[in-house]
Amino acid sequence: MSARDVDPALPAGYTELLEQLKTRVATSRLRAARAANTELLRLYHSIGHDILTRQDRAGWGAKVIDRLAHDLREAFPDQRGFSVRNLHYMRALASAWPGADFLPQPVAALPWGHVRALLDRLDEPATRDWYATQAVEHGWSRNVLEHHLRTRLHARTGAAPSNFTTHLPPTDSDLAQQLTRDPYVFDHLTATDRASEKALETGLMDRLQATLTAFGHGMAFVGRQIRFDVDGDELIVDLLLFHLEQLRYVVVELKIGRFEPAFLGQLGTYVALVDDKLRHAQHSPTIGILLVAGRNETLVRYALSSAAAPMAVATYDTLPPEQRAGLPDVAALTAVLTDALHEPRTHPPGSDTAGAEQDD
Repeated sequence: MSARDVDPALPAGYTELLEQLKTRVATSRLRAARAANTELLRLYHSIGHDILTRQDRAGWGAKVIDRLAHDLREAFPDQRGFSVRNLHYMRALASAWPGADFLPQPVAALPWGHVRALLDRLDEPATRDWYATQAVEHGWSRNVLEHHLRTRLHARTGAAPSNFTTHLPPTDSDLAQQLTRDPYVFDHLTATDRASEKALETGLMDRLQATLTAFGHGMAFVGRQIRFDVDGDELIVDLLLFHLEQLRYVVVELKIGRFEPAFLGQLGTYVALVDDKLRHAQHSPTIGILLVAGRNETLVRYALSSAAAPMAVATYDTLPPEQRAGLPDVAALTAVLTDALHEPRTHPPGSDTAGAEQDD
């Protein structure tokens, strides 16, 4: 409500009260939607458990699911979700998280479509739980979850070789390592974007939201081509990020070729420069991430062992065009970036759907 829309007859403070009530109503609706989603997931789990138990113990055949689907839809014609396919997913849900009353909280907080994606793509329980926890914590939409499943985020996170253990205290070293991935998957880049270091940097900046998503949750953009004057000599930092949770500057250096030891000398200078010029007392030590098209693992290990600054060496990759077509759209990535970098989430994970996703 703008100032010109305010009725002069309204008492003082009315507009403020209205805004407070609107926020309260929205919050209440959000809580109700989350509670309804959790209750529906627990219902699905209990149905799946009963089906699984009777098949295992009483020898019921697969055809019983067809009959159950028909009878449940007849009994509840106004309720979706009782298709044959969905009942098979309920059985898979109970098999993945066994026990009549056991459904981990992260899973219970996810929309049904997210849960089906986990069941479709993952067999290892610990890995399923890891993705469920990440999806709830970071508010991934289903498209973003599917993308991370395709690119095996769990295997890439913290995987880049580094010298953090020798340059940072143990706890801080572990935190810094968690910021790395290997490879970084820049699926939004084109072949032209990768033609030169300048084109690579331009391609990353043209789709900044997608780039920050590739670098991970909580990473904020500080600047590109940042120039520092060092007693008359100009040094230029390709890309500077800041991790909001760890309060840490991250210097990123881009190279289109294979790794060369000299690259770490250049990046180390930039890390020391940012640490000296920009870092405040409350900030964690600055780290550097060198992105290269390829590397000799042994050569990287030797170079990192002699480097003076905390750095990691990661490769970057892109996806084939046929896979790129199925990636999250700009709107989905922008929503994730907004959630991560600005206000607390005002919608449940995967709010591209209303409540738990159901299948007819």
